[in-house]
Amino acid sequence: MIKKGKLILEDGTIFEGKIFGAPHSSAGEVVFHTAVTGYIESISDPSYSGQILVLTYPLIGNYGVPAFNRNDSVPDFFESNKVQPSGLIVADYSIEYSHWRAEKSLSDWLKEFNVPGLFDIDTRALTQILRNKGAMLGKIIIDEDVDFFDPDKVNLVEKVTVKQSEIIGTGDLKVVLIDLGTKNNIIRSLTQRGVQVIRVPWDYDFNEIDYDGLLVSNGPGNPKRCEITIQNLKIAFKKEKPIFGICLGNQLMALAAGADTFKMKYGHRSHNQPVLIKGTDRAYITSQNHGYAVDNSTLPATWEPYFINLNDDTNEGLKHISLPFFSVQFHPEAASGPTDTDFLFDQFIKNIRASKL
Repeated sequence: MIKKGKLILEDGTIFEGKIFGAPHSSAGEVVFHTAVTGYIESISDPSYSGQILVLTYPLIGNYGVPAFNRNDSVPDFFESNKVQPSGLIVADYSIEYSHWRAEKSLSDWLKEFNVPGLFDIDTRALTQILRNKGAMLGKIIIDEDVDFFDPDKVNLVEKVTVKQSEIIGTGDLKVVLIDLGTKNNIIRSLTQRGVQVIRVPWDYDFNEIDYDGLLVSNGPGNPKRCEITIQNLKIAFKKEKPIFGICLGNQLMALAAGADTFKMKYGHRSHNQPVLIKGTDRAYITSQNHGYAVDNSTLPATWEPYFINLNDDTNEGLKHISLPFFSVQFHPEAASGPTDTDFLFDQFIKNIRASKL
């Protein structure tokens, strides 16, 4: 017999569902995700740390979970080495799975990391609430009641960053990757382009390293809690070597430049966010998950918006007017997700080679 549990939102709304994964209560910020496939990549994405992830696609779990090579710094099919969300909400969970790569069920994978899941939930109704009322805290109640947990009040980056520096790949270019909760596909995107990646923790003094380029990764939570990274970026700006920021990296570059960020009412979630290169008619479809944005009105004169969101005109990227610094709020490495903006990695590499010349 399948036991039942509840999802309780901070406004008092209650959804009753059936339990899979770990049979324990949990809490976090409730967010939704619109991928049709790729739940393995999404669930292992560090950007979802501290969040209860709602998958809007009706059927989840049908292809199970593949084997994980724990000795590999960048394992295939996974964006990190663990389940990242605090909980998982789906409409219909497939207890039976079938795929030639599958090693275990999604439920068993969640149990490994003590993460609860609920299915038989009306995820369409739940997503409408989140879209109408904005960002909302929630808790999954199974064995005992727990308090609501606000991930913005803690430094989530400290939780998901790599614990010590490491070198990945070989190549004639050396790129320091500041790991704020980086997705593995960022590393893949670099090594595939002949780059040696020097991956360092969020609070590492990377300015002591001799590098050709700097990449500031994605990650969860409030950007203003990464003060150490911001101060290190201010020093890096003076070196004038190419810098590329992604998601949280976009916000930290803005703060280091002297601009400000703000908490959004809704945030940008899903695989279908349209962005426009400012000053052009060229638009792209992107994958996003962030609750903060850069305030364009606070940008210093030497910086300008690179992309804007076509739904609400918020900032989706920055670029320096003369130096090889740029950043984007979305995920050009999206896995899972659209890869329309993968060319930005080529642009970064082009900047590095031009800088070396």
